[in-house]
Amino acid sequence: MVEVKLFSGTNSKYLASKIADYYGHPLAKVEVHHFSDGEMHPVINESVRGAYVFFIQSTFSPSENLMELLLLVDAAKRASAGYISAVIPYFGYARQDRKDKPRVPISAKLVANLLQAAGADRIMTMDFHADQIQGFFDIPVDHLKSDAIYIPYLQEKGLENVIFASPDVGGVKRARTYANHFGTNLVICDKYRKKANEIAGMTVIGDVKGADVILVDDLVDTAGTLCRAADIIMKEGANSVRALCTHPVLSGNAYKNIEESQLQELIVCDTIPLKQNCSKIKVLSTAKLFARAIRNTHEHRSISALFVES
Repeated sequence: MVEVKLFSGTNSKYLASKIADYYGHPLAKVEVHHFSDGEMHPVINESVRGAYVFFIQSTFSPSENLMELLLLVDAAKRASAGYISAVIPYFGYARQDRKDKPRVPISAKLVANLLQAAGADRIMTMDFHADQIQGFFDIPVDHLKSDAIYIPYLQEKGLENVIFASPDVGGVKRARTYANHFGTNLVICDKYRKKANEIAGMTVIGDVKGADVILVDDLVDTAGTLCRAADIIMKEGANSVRALCTHPVLSGNAYKNIEESQLQELIVCDTIPLKQNCSKIKVLSTAKLFARAIRNTHEHRSISALFVES
């Protein structure tokens, strides 16, 4: 069978090392040098000729993470790698997935073009901001779902009278997946924005009295929407509020907002490292799931076998 090589980008080693441990294969050697002006110069320090190469790198801020991934993929392509997969646990720039106003970019499509132009043969990621981003690529995309991690965790909690909630109308499909799996009701927090990261108003659609409510979203940035939703849900008579958010972007006053909110617990994945500790944040690892997906890819087995049936 063709040899597998696992590489990590500079800022994703915390996760890539765990993936490599679960896979049972050490990370291959790569160095990223910098010129005096900060320009990156990656060097792959072992042969990749004919190999299945997996580059593990989330493209969270700063944008150098994306640039580093592109340069590594290009280096492998020029070194005659047999098959190149970009494993991107958090796919940055995915929030700009359409033209919602004049003269704005579709950044997710641009990033897709860049990855393909660099030489990627396959993309592996988790919880796109919008499912249609898969269609921006003309190469295979393995779109893993965090519910394979969260559902077993929630089952162990043994919560009673659970209701799932979407913090906005756009996330209804995501929250409904959990509601269908657990056979519970779904409520929606309808919000109105005047500008990005600033909520003008919010209302709860549905009955939450006496319920243990779990908010479901793909990412949490400033946590403004999430905390506002939790506060309103508690005012409506809920027993408790938790949240599942795959990608902990957590910028600005996010940590303070979470600590001071009505959220009992915020459960996130390790697709992005936390910037600081927070007593309310619980981190679950994606390493085992990505390791299994990488193995299935290499062995030409089904990826859908890793999904939770709803």
